[in-house]
Amino acid sequence: MKGKVIKSTGSWYLVRFNDGTTTECRIRGKFRMKGIRLTNPVAVGDIVEVEQSGEDWVITKITERRNYIIRKSVNLSKEAHVLAANVDLAALVVTISHPETSLVFIDRFLAVAEAYSIPALLIFNKTDIYTDDELEYLDALIFMYEQIGYPCMKVSGETNKGVKELFEYIKGKTSVFSGQSGVGKSTLINAMAPDLKLKTGEISSAHDSGRHTTTFAEMFDLPNNTSLIDTPGIRGLGMVDMTKEELPHYFPEIFKESANCRFNNCSHTHEPGCAVLMAIEEGKISESRYASYIDMLDEQNEGRYRN
Repeated sequence: MKGKVIKSTGSWYLVRFNDGTTTECRIRGKFRMKGIRLTNPVAVGDIVEVEQSGEDWVITKITERRNYIIRKSVNLSKEAHVLAANVDLAALVVTISHPETSLVFIDRFLAVAEAYSIPALLIFNKTDIYTDDELEYLDALIFMYEQIGYPCMKVSGETNKGVKELFEYIKGKTSVFSGQSGVGKSTLINAMAPDLKLKTGEISSAHDSGRHTTTFAEMFDLPNNTSLIDTPGIRGLGMVDMTKEELPHYFPEIFKESANCRFNNCSHTHEPGCAVLMAIEEGKISESRYASYIDMLDEQNEGRYRN
């Protein structure tokens, strides 16, 4: 029998069949992906084949994935974690304070989405608590990312501002919602689907950071053939299965300018005739985006990830 994985705890998986029934399954054997060591060989969104073994159901095969979002599981780890599979949209919930989402983190997420050809959406949450200066900074960020080609939305899960528009954007799609702990992801999902009643947490006043409220990935069905995969808050986003030669491809504005570089193998760091470096001087490429590119390039050169 075939079904879709709609919940993963790491030790067992909830699989839903076409008739709407569900069953808890475990996995049989070892599932590998391009030689990458995985903490979770089966991910929410996977289409799997299952069979009954005695009183238990077991997953025997994962059908080929259309795409997936993957990251290094922990700092300096050689293992990887698949956040979700077979999605139409990768949405990152971002806050510019309480807590602050770093631009490097945002750019890493966007690069992962680019690497696996998944459209991305930036959702700037908690707009109800920002100062005038913070709102001005937020508008500058949105201008920058929209100029590159990434859609952005300003919302507040607490006041419902922008929630209706956000649901219209994700309607009819299977979307994975990611973000660091404390950005209000669960509150935002509850605003779109109050019946879910997802657990929400408070921000630590000592560290201005969030506490994990979502402990495992789970897919929820919303109206209008809409599915949403909620994922646990992530602190860092180490890159997996990327080479330093491929990295410029995952920054659209850098890739566009690189066509004018003097050398085909230009690293865009020091070479004469580098069109990317010239574009930075001319303001065509933002310095923050280039800093993120260098950060990821250093990771590839050093073979490790620093949170």
